[in-house]
Amino acid sequence: MTALKVWYLRQMATWSTFFRQSAMALEYWERIRLMRPRDPAVLATVAGLHASAGRRDHARELLCESIAIDAAQAYVHFNLGYLLQQDDLHAEALAAFERALALNPKLDQALYGQALSLIKLDRVEEAIEPLKANMRLQPLSPYGFYQLAHALNRLGRRDEAKKVIVQLSGFEPQVARQVQRETGIDAGLPE
Repeated sequence: MTALKVWYLRQMATWSTFFRQSAMALEYWERIRLMRPRDPAVLATVAGLHASAGRRDHARELLCESIAIDAAQAYVHFNLGYLLQQDDLHAEALAAFERALALNPKLDQALYGQALSLIKLDRVEEAIEPLKANMRLQPLSPYGFYQLAHALNRLGRRDEAKKVIVQLSGFEPQVARQVQRETGIDAGLPE
């Protein structure tokens, strides 16, 4: 009977989410959590809903609880790092991103998050490789390119930054022009 009830509650939570009734979805997931308190996926889902509602501290606690049950969840480590990063806890965020990447080296979001925290900690040189790895995994996403151009410019490597801007212009010309304006690097792009 419990499995059927959990299935029903999941369906209701899914429909609540579909109809943008996040408070109702959270209520259903909390009921599932009461029935399955040691299910790491349920804890992670409930954490995500709490984070979306602005309760990041509680969400982090739930993610840590999920990790304590199953430490092999790369995305849960990433989500923890993301929440820590949102609260400017960059050293802690780095540790979470590193755990996520140890479990899944191709987790491009964790590479990007790692780079952002390194930049915030003024470890710009160390951010270069995670940004390049992120770009290899997401070659059509402008975010890594944008951050890499800024990081290279900050390090005084303007020629390299210019190449990144030109490369970015091949698929996101507006973003490339924005980076060109922000860095003052003339990459030959029309305004």
